[in-house]
Amino acid sequence: METRELTVVAGSFVGFQLLFSVASPPLSSAITPGYGRLPPTQLTEWNSRYVTGKHLHALIVGLFCLYILWYDDAVNANPVWGDPSLVKLNVAITCGYLLYDLVLLACNWSTMGDSFFVCHHLAALYAYGYVLTRGVLPYFANFRLISELSTPFVNQRWFFEALKYPRSHRLVVLNGVAMAVVFFLVRIAVMPSYWASVFATFGTPEFERLGLGAQVAWITSCIALDVLNTIWMYKITRGCYKVLTGRGGRKVKVEAEAASSSDKKHTNNHTD
Repeated sequence: METRELTVVAGSFVGFQLLFSVASPPLSSAITPGYGRLPPTQLTEWNSRYVTGKHLHALIVGLFCLYILWYDDAVNANPVWGDPSLVKLNVAITCGYLLYDLVLLACNWSTMGDSFFVCHHLAALYAYGYVLTRGVLPYFANFRLISELSTPFVNQRWFFEALKYPRSHRLVVLNGVAMAVVFFLVRIAVMPSYWASVFATFGTPEFERLGLGAQVAWITSCIALDVLNTIWMYKITRGCYKVLTGRGGRKVKVEAEAASSSDKKHTNNHTD
């Protein structure tokens, strides 16, 4: 890994940590009065999801990803070995964030732990490591980052639940529908196009030049991420259906009462 990418990874890790611990509490208190009434078990996850964490990362990486897909001719012309300069910068930001989030999860496992989420992060880091160290597969690495555009809607759902908004609330319903639509578009609907591009490289000199290690890292990590995305899409669709049909109201009320009786009974909703 070159010095520039290593610096970006480290800077991203430290930057998100500082924003999480320094900026989020006062910003959250000023913008959302309900923040101060949250139990301690939810404050950490709130700070990790707010503008300083998943929101900021998703916007930076997602928009940068679209710019590269639209305007980086070298990457689009040679998806396996094209000039990876901009992609490596975007991936380095993501790797720094993923490492920061894994540390945060490990330190708060009892309230934030999610095995699916850890698998997602590790699979992404495994594949992105080849991008940073060898500069390979820039188009495919960048394409995967489109999925980050769904994260703000997922976070907003969690905020509504933490603040005990009823699922029938208009804002909750609108965000839920938007989350389901965007999640489907950027994580599920793109699968055929993505895998068509992957299969098109099989047997080419560029693919053979990768070597077995990079080939295995690329294909296995993509399969793992798409399986997780499919599972999450199912859960989101089921939840959206319950909200639209009014079948989730009683369950939410029971969960809210249970959460208020004990700060330790926190239900994790990490899905991104």
